[in-house]
Order: sequence, then C-alpha cells, then structure tokens
Amino acid sequence: MAHNPLAPEWLSSPADANTLADGLWPSSAHRSDAGAITIGGVSAPELAAEFGTPLYVIDETDARTRAAELRAAFDTEFARIGTTVKVYYAAKAFLSTEVARWMVDAGLNIDVCSGGELAVALAAGVEPGRIGFHGNNKSHAEIDDATRLGVGTIIIDSPVEINRVAAAAARHGVVQNVRLRVNSGVHAHTHEFLATSHEDQKFGVVFEDAPALVAAIRAEPSLNFLGLHCHIGSQIFGVDGFAESASRLLSLHAELLTDGPVPELNLGGGFGIAYTSTDDPSPIADLAAGLADIVAAECARRGIAVPVIAIEPGRVVIGPAGVTLYEVGTTKPVRIGENTRLYVSIDGGMSDNARPALYGAEFSVRLADRVSDAEPALVRIAGKHCESGDIVVDADYLPGDVAPGDLVMVPATGAYCWSLASNYNYLGRPAVVAVVDGKARVIVRGETIDDLLARDAGLARSTHKVTTRSTNGTGATSSTNQMKETTR
Repeated sequence: MAHNPLAPEWLSSPADANTLADGLWPSSAHRSDAGAITIGGVSAPELAAEFGTPLYVIDETDARTRAAELRAAFDTEFARIGTTVKVYYAAKAFLSTEVARWMVDAGLNIDVCSGGELAVALAAGVEPGRIGFHGNNKSHAEIDDATRLGVGTIIIDSPVEINRVAAAAARHGVVQNVRLRVNSGVHAHTHEFLATSHEDQKFGVVFEDAPALVAAIRAEPSLNFLGLHCHIGSQIFGVDGFAESASRLLSLHAELLTDGPVPELNLGGGFGIAYTSTDDPSPIADLAAGLADIVAAECARRGIAVPVIAIEPGRVVIGPAGVTLYEVGTTKPVRIGENTRLYVSIDGGMSDNARPALYGAEFSVRLADRVSDAEPALVRIAGKHCESGDIVVDADYLPGDVAPGDLVMVPATGAYCWSLASNYNYLGRPAVVAVVDGKARVIVRGETIDDLLARDAGLARSTHKVTTRSTNGTGATSSTNQMKETTR
C-alpha cells in the first residue's frame, strides 16, 4: 500500500493492521482464537463487559516481572564493580497501594514527591525507611510528617529546605538522612543529550553552590548527608547522557570527600520505553551494565571508592505493563486534498491520557475485540472532550472497517496516564484493573457522577440523587437515567 502523505515519515502502512508490535504490549498480550486482544488471560470484550470503558488495565505479572528483572540486573552489574545499588520506584509514574506492594515485593524502595503519595505508600504498608521524598516545594507539613514518620531519605532541592528539614528533624529528635539535588547541566531525551554549564529550571541547585550547601547540611546536627542526586531527563534510550552526567557528578563527589563521607550517589531515572514500532529503547540489562562501567571508570580515574549507587526508574517498570481500553463512538473520514484521514472518536481522551496534549507524545492503537482483513486506513484517535487538541493517537493504521461499537486498545499507558488524569468536562476518571491468571480485579475504583457531585459545595443546602447512564464504582455503565432532587 502506498504511503499516505498525511502520515508522519516514520509511520509505514502495515501489511497487517491487526498485528501487535513487539515491545509495545504487556508480555502476556496476544490475540485469542476469536481475534480479541487478551492480557493476563482476560479478553478485551470480557473486560469491557464487566468494567465498562474507558478502562486502564495492568498486567500484574508483567509489572512484577519488570521490577524484579530490573532489580536483579542492577544488583548483578554493580556487584561486579564492587558496590551495591538502591532502586527506588518513581511513584509519580503510577501509584496505588497494590502497585506499591508489588514494587516492595520485588525489592524496590518507593520514591514519593507529595504528602498524598507518601500517604498511599504508608497505607500500602511500605516501611517509612524505604521511602525517599522528592519535590521542589515541600510544605512545612510534608517535611514535618516525613521526619516524624521516619522517611528514609529527603532530597534537599533548595537552600531554604536545609533549615526547614533540620528544624523538623530536631523537633522530633531524629537525625534525618538527606541528599542534595544538583543540576549537572546535562539534558537527555531518547538518544540525544545536550551538555551545558548551567541550567535554568525549578529543580535542584547549580554545581557551583553545592559545596557550600553540603557544608551547611553537615553543620546541622539533625541532618546526615548521604550524597548527591541528579535527574537528567525522561524517556532516555541510551547511556551517553548518563555517562556525561556521572562524570560531572563524580567530580563534585570527589571534591566533597575531602571534608567528609559521601557514601551514596543517586543517578536518577528516566529510562525510556517503546510507544511506537519505531522506538528502540535500550534493554535494561544493557543499561545496567553500561552505567556500572561508567561509574567504575570515573571512580578509578579519580582514585576514589565506588559509592553506593541509587536509581529511580518508574516508566520502564509500569509503562509497558499497562494498556487503556476504549469503545469507538463515531468515525469520520476527513478529506485533505487527494488524501483521507479517518477520525475515530472514543469514549475517553485527554482526561485519561494527557500526554499527547501536554508533550506531543506518540501512541499506537489496535482493534481489541476482533481482527479484520480490510485494507489499513490512516487513523487519528480523538477523544470526546471539547478541545481540538484532544488526541490520544495522532497517527496509526487500523483496518479500514473500524466502526462505532468496536473496542480499541492503546498500549504502553501504564505510566503517566492515570496519574495525570483529570475530570475535564466532568468525566469521571476510569477504573484501574489488574489482570493475572485469567482473572481481573479493580485496584483503583472508577469515579461516578455522584463522586463528582459530592465535592460540589453548592449542593450543601439540598440533597440530590442523580443517576445517569454513567460509570459506577468499577467503571461499568449504569442502566438508569432517572434524576431525583429533594430540597430541604
């Protein structure tokens, strides 16, 4: 089939628009004999019938396996260079009590950046000592809670936080472990990176200020300086950016050793995943080996001991384990010159996946309830919100007979989709279900119209009972459209 000029250059028309591309889907994903996409032993039509759509679906085994394999790979490679590694799951990617338990079971710690995330981790039974607390503007209450509850590490992000954390720790009679976040001047994304001398961003402190700030930390009896922290970007496919950043960090690390111990170095996270068939992220084993080699070489060059290394993966663990299931509502061919793009509108959109609107992120899509031998058609998966930028998949190919009522599935939505979800246009956030061994269970309840109205203080003087053909607590649709109102 000839290339559609409306398609981006990287997107080729597939020979079979039903194929599930390698690397994009949870490890258990396949098409059943009936043609439906099945994940964790549960088919898309079964999920839609029980829980409704839109619906976030996470392959529990896939997520657990990715976490355990990452842990093992980094343990092996850093043991090879004579040190250990601390792995923190970046909870901002996706956090629920169940997911927190999966990560801890796999040997990971938990990285949080708000009081809410801290509360979820603690509710999951995570030991406070296994939690790291990030954030550029931690409130006094958050710092007080973190020190009082025994959070393992607080990452100092600005000079003012030194006094705030020290005072809170002293108030609770504890010595608080802290790291100092510094900006290495390295910006990395996918396979490219840019190295500069200064950064203009809200996170961290510049290299030149770090020695004085570390001295201030060491002067506080209630603080214990563990080491430096740096984060160079997101969706990173190679090790080159990490190599440059590690070289700069270890130079500063060596300088700080002259005045006291620096037992750890946190290299951050940002390991990338595939969202389209053209994405080629580095395998985790290769990343672990590459980072270990870099750290060993840089420490040897400076004649210093290899510190304990910390990393903070999030997306690479949970992203590929998740998919989002939608129902098609309308289809609309749009003719542009001599070419046509088929707009396929779904029952969700930017309220459940804000990444395309925020970042121009690319995703892929496939029919989820059947296969078709119709010719592939260039499609754009549009949401139902009143925004022209409400696009979930900018460009992909589906069988040309895609129609209202079909189910479609978008892979690699486990990270930064539910966590960025909103109630725009008063849509309830979808439920999250975990699938494993042919069974599905809700791990985050979906929101109903009643949930949304419960926050509306304008209803304080009246008791409203509103039921519509909306979602219930699991995401399945209600069968009544009655509305009742009782006024006091």
